[in-house]
Amino acid sequence: MEALVAAVDQGTSSTRVLVFNAKTAEVISQHQVEIRQSFPKEGWVEEDPKEIMQSVHECIEKTCEKLSQLKVDISRVKAVGVTNQRETTLVWDRATGEPLYNAIVWLDLRTQSTVERLIKKAPGENKNHLKHLTGLPISTYFSAVKLRWLLDNVDEVREAVRTGRALFGTVDSWIIWNLTGGRSGGVHATDVSNASRTMLFNIHSMEWDPELCRYFDIPMEILPDVRSSSEVYGWMKSGTLAGVPISGCLGDQSAALVGQMCFEEGQAKNTYGTGCFLLQNTGCKPVMSNHGLLTTVAYKLGRHMPCCYALEGSVAIAGAVVQWLKNNMGMVQTSSEIEKLAAEVGTSHGCYFVPAFSGLYAPYWEPSARGIICGLTQFTNKKHLAFAALEAVCFQTREILDAMNQDSGVPLTQLRVDGGMTTNRLLMQLQADILCIPVVRPTMSETTALGAAVAAGAAEGVDVWSLSPGHLPLIKSETFQPQINPEESDFRFSRWKKAVQKAMNWETMETCSTSEDQLQ
Repeated sequence: MEALVAAVDQGTSSTRVLVFNAKTAEVISQHQVEIRQSFPKEGWVEEDPKEIMQSVHECIEKTCEKLSQLKVDISRVKAVGVTNQRETTLVWDRATGEPLYNAIVWLDLRTQSTVERLIKKAPGENKNHLKHLTGLPISTYFSAVKLRWLLDNVDEVREAVRTGRALFGTVDSWIIWNLTGGRSGGVHATDVSNASRTMLFNIHSMEWDPELCRYFDIPMEILPDVRSSSEVYGWMKSGTLAGVPISGCLGDQSAALVGQMCFEEGQAKNTYGTGCFLLQNTGCKPVMSNHGLLTTVAYKLGRHMPCCYALEGSVAIAGAVVQWLKNNMGMVQTSSEIEKLAAEVGTSHGCYFVPAFSGLYAPYWEPSARGIICGLTQFTNKKHLAFAALEAVCFQTREILDAMNQDSGVPLTQLRVDGGMTTNRLLMQLQADILCIPVVRPTMSETTALGAAVAAGAAEGVDVWSLSPGHLPLIKSETFQPQINPEESDFRFSRWKKAVQKAMNWETMETCSTSEDQLQ
């Protein structure tokens, strides 16, 4: 009987557990639970850590139930991998196991003033002051600034740190700690890909960095152990999978890179989820970007294996723009209707949408930008707006791809894609048109979970998944070829960039004009 590997995929909007066949990469069973986000104030995004764990337990049990219904022996599950929304920040009490505050989600903006204060103390007020160690600009996006905010603003967190009871982690650490026993001996660990998104981790020495911890004034004793992405972390302590090793851990974008089998230098993938994340494997050397991209740890598939790096372009708002049109504007009842609406007009009729709801991430790193819709006429209707929203996702991807081509010096000849939004065929065709290169979509869309399963199954001591090129399962895919001429694509893209300039510095301009009014 072939071995099976389970993957816990804890994303921004849902938790999924999938069980894969380690030989064919086929999904045998899966279950998904949606996660609620709360928005206590404008720009704040939180999730309940207990709800996250509850959803993980529920998904594990329901997926195993479905396996039993299929008459599949649960003992065939040989390992569990974990993949997670990155940068989302949690602090909990090691003695009680209770969270000390809600999880602050990666796209939360509350830390803007913290970021400004941190940049002020950098020489020349340079937001890239720590980039040589971290590969990252000082931004609201990363965990260290969220943790700094918690230490500055939440008494319970401060007190727990003072008394030595606080544990900090990203979502992977919280899940692994709980699944391996929690306050009764739970393993407090993370992997290199998640650690590299905190701004406290030196991507060259591959360790927590005392200089970085001093800069953010964060005590090192609350940080998790850093491990490779593929090794036995500990064993499941309860539930149907008790005794099964947790042997893989990757941040979701790294997991998608592994799931898309981008093991060679120069290969790249784009994941279309709540946000949009384009990663290119740059091999064993970190490539520093001169064009607003991040340098990040892609993966380290085993304790004695080399570490691989990636260039990354992060877009805060992709699928979230569809959610916004649905929930805030009431334009559609379901997300899938957007494709239908947009397809009915087949053009934005000169309407451009910059969904900078959380500022702009790569390549601008401009937190003061805000969402903007330009080029409206009396003729514009919701169908044009739906089209403009989909186009916005594609334009943002092109900005990142252009930056990546400049940094790496090797233009990408095709783009591998995955994530929830890739079921939208119109979006995929638009993406090929706007990039002027083929877009390749695997028929199995669960590449993030697959990456976590690969890392878990290939771990030393588990050894049920081979990473040698000849043994990797062949995953079928569909290719979308560009259908418009490059001039048309360039024209639309240049109009989009004009709209982006109008979205810039919105917040600061507003405060300036208010103070001027007061002076008058």
